[in-house]
Amino acid sequence: MKNAVVLLSGGMDSAVVVAIARAQGFAVHALSVRYGQRHTSELDAAARVAQSLGAVAHKTVHVDLRSIGGSALTDDIDVPEAGGPGIPVTYVPARNTIMLSVALGWAEVLGASDIFCGVNAVDYSGYPDCRPEFIEAFEKLANLATKAGVEGAGLRIHAPLLRLSKADIVREGMRLGVDFSQTVSCYQADDQGRACGHCDACRLRAAGFTDAGVPDPTHYA
Repeated sequence: MKNAVVLLSGGMDSAVVVAIARAQGFAVHALSVRYGQRHTSELDAAARVAQSLGAVAHKTVHVDLRSIGGSALTDDIDVPEAGGPGIPVTYVPARNTIMLSVALGWAEVLGASDIFCGVNAVDYSGYPDCRPEFIEAFEKLANLATKAGVEGAGLRIHAPLLRLSKADIVREGMRLGVDFSQTVSCYQADDQGRACGHCDACRLRAAGFTDAGVPDPTHYA
């Protein structure tokens, strides 16, 4: 089995990506990032998902994005309960760039040529680092900036959910045996991982289950 690094937040999308990578025959090295987010219940969820879906390793790396703030997820800014124009305040500056960079480093150490992430550009909050252009640009950067890219076989960034709707993601997860009740997507979940049911992440998640015709297993506060 070839090694792959898979970014695992603990949310529904990244859980499905772990299952996809496993189904494609990769030995999954799951990577979570404690970046100063409002709650750590999603990291607890990531540990559960990594174990239940058969990751061969699960690592959590600490990166203090709270020290720079600028987001409702890393600063003393209220999480909005209604969408609005433009990029929402829940956007964390450079988060996906930073997390993919950490994944890139671990991939080099492992001798892995494949990195998976769960970004989505269909049913999403409009974050700029979830677009196809970003993934394509990061893959080019990865192959320019690393020994593996220059001297090795090269690196590939996989974003298998990029063009799927939330309903399609739910269906794919059900097909692959993902237990969505283990995942946490809410921006302001409590210590037990119970969701608020009102934030953008909760609304997108709930709509996905509804549209897929699948009972919502989310634990709500």
